Amino acid sequence: MVEMVSKPYARAFEAYATKHPDKILCLSADLTSSCEIDGFRDRHPEQFLSLGMAEQNMMSFAGGLGLAGFRPFIHTFGVFMYRRPYDQLMASIAYPRRKVRLMGFLPGVTTPGGMTHQSIEDISVMRSIPNMTILETGDATEVESICEAADSIDGPVWCRVLRGSVPRLFDTPIKVGEMRVLSEGTDVLVVTSGICTEEAMRARAAFSQAGLSIRHLHLHTIKPFDAAALLDHIGSVKHGVVTLENHVTEGGIGSLVAETMADAGMGKRLVRLGLKDTYAHGGSRAYLMRYYGLDALALVRGIEDLMGQDFGIGEADLDAARVEDVHSLVKAEGL
Repeated sequence: MVEMVSKPYARAFEAYATKHPDKILCLSADLTSSCEIDGFRDRHPEQFLSLGMAEQNMMSFAGGLGLAGFRPFIHTFGVFMYRRPYDQLMASIAYPRRKVRLMGFLPGVTTPGGMTHQSIEDISVMRSIPNMTILETGDATEVESICEAADSIDGPVWCRVLRGSVPRLFDTPIKVGEMRVLSEGTDVLVVTSGICTEEAMRARAAFSQAGLSIRHLHLHTIKPFDAAALLDHIGSVKHGVVTLENHVTEGGIGSLVAETMADAGMGKRLVRLGLKDTYAHGGSRAYLMRYYGLDALALVRGIEDLMGQDFGIGEADLDAARVEDVHSLVKAEGL
C-alpha cells in the first residue's frame, strides 16, 4: 500500500527556511494558500513577502534580492512564473545567475484549470535558458527534499512541485545531477519523470508477467543531465527506449533522450509519449492522463508500438490507479 503524504511541501519549506532566517525569503504572487505557504506566512512574517499579482515585478524584485545576497524562493503556479514575466526572468535572474529558486506549482495536467493554468511547455523553455537548473518532483520524498536540493545550486533553479496529497514512492532524497534506477531490465528502457513515474510503476509488473523485462529510469534532475549514464542504460537494453512525460513531447525529456541518442549515434528506436502538439482540457488528473495518453495504459501501448507486438495487457492487468477528488480537503482550493 502506497503511503499518501498530505502537503509535504508546506512542512518541508518551513523546516528548511527557518534554518536560514538571514538568507532565505519566501515570496508569493497572491497564491499563498494554493502553494501551501500560508502557514509559513502566519508563523514567520519576517521572512515572507507578498508581491501580489504582478509577476514581472516579482522577477525583477527577486533578482534584486539575489544581488543583495538573499536566496528568495518564489511561489506561484508554474505558468505564471515564465509565460508572463519571461523577459524579467531572463534579464534579472538567469543572465546574472541570481540564486533565485522558482517553485512552480501545477506542472502539466495536475490541475483542472485548463490551458491558462497548465504549464505544459515549461521544461522546453527552461532547457533553452542558459544558467538554469531544472528539477522535477515525482513523489513526497522528492517534494520534501526539493528545497535543500534547489538551494544547493549556485544560480537560478526551476522546480516543478507537486502539492496536496502526494504518494511516497522513494526512500532517498533528490541528489542533483543523478537519476533513479527503479528496475534493471534488459529488453526495453522506460524513462519517466514527475507524475508519470508512478504510472510506469503500475505497468511494470504486467510486462514482467508477459515476459518483457523493463529497465526504468526516473529523472528528477532534467538539467544538468548525465548523458553518459543514459547512454549506458540504453546500451544495456535490446530493443529501444520509451519516454513518458507530463509535458509536450517537444523539448521535454523525450527530446532530451532523442538529442542524447542522436549526438552519440545511438541507433535504437525511441517512442516519445506526452502531450502531442496540443493544449489540455480542464478535468481530473486521471481523466486528462488517460485522454492525452500519459498514463500506464498509454505506456503499454507505446511499448507495444516499439516492439511491434501485442502483449494483451489491458487496464485490468495494471496495478490499481489512485483516483483523487479534484476538490479534495488536502488542497486549499480546486485551483
